[in-house]
Amino acid sequence: HVAAMSFGGSISQLVASRPIGGVGVRKIVVYELLSLDGVAEDPDGFFADWDDAMDANLAAVIATQDAVILGRRSYTEWAQFWPSSQIQPFATFINGVTKYVATSTPLDRDWANATVLDGGLVEFVRDLKQQRGGDVGVHASISVAQALLAADVVDELRLVIAPRIAGRGRRLLDGLPPIQLVSIRSEISPTGYLLVDYRVI
Repeated sequence: HVAAMSFGGSISQLVASRPIGGVGVRKIVVYELLSLDGVAEDPDGFFADWDDAMDANLAAVIATQDAVILGRRSYTEWAQFWPSSQIQPFATFINGVTKYVATSTPLDRDWANATVLDGGLVEFVRDLKQQRGGDVGVHASISVAQALLAADVVDELRLVIAPRIAGRGRRLLDGLPPIQLVSIRSEISPTGYLLVDYRVI
C-alpha cells in the first residue's frame, strides 16, 4: 500500500536548521512521493517498485521526527489504514508519534496521539518551530505542504520521484510562489526512483 507508505524522508542529521530567529529551531520537513510530472495525488497509481534504498530513505527521516502534521483527508484515510498495519518501520512510527491535524471540524475517527491543531496552520507551525523537539514532518497532505511552502516555513523538501508520468492528478508544486532551493542529496534507487533532498533558503 504505497499511498499509505507515501510520505516520510531521508538524512537529516547532516543538515543544519535554517537560522530563523535563533539556534536549535526545529525543522519542518516535507516529504512526498511524486510522479515525474509532479503529481502527488494517489501515488499508488505510479509507484510500483518499493526497494531497500527507498526503505532506508524513509527510515532515516522518521528517526529524527517526533511530530507530524496531517491534512484532514490524509488523517481520515490513514486513521483507517495504519493502526492495524504491519508495514514497518512506518506503522510503529506513525501510530505512536504526535499527530497535529489541520482541520476546522472535530475528528471523526480516534487515533492515538492525534489532536486538531490550535488556530491557523501557518501560525501554529511557526510556534511549533520555536519549541524544543525533533523534526516535524509533513506527510502526504498536499494542501498542508503547499500552504507551508508558500508561507516560507518549510526547511527541507524531500522527494521520491517515480520514473513515470501520471498525466493527471494534483501536483505538489502548482500555485506556489518562486522558492529557492539548494540540493543537499540525490540518489537513484535500484529500481530507478530518484531520491532528492533540498534545503529551502
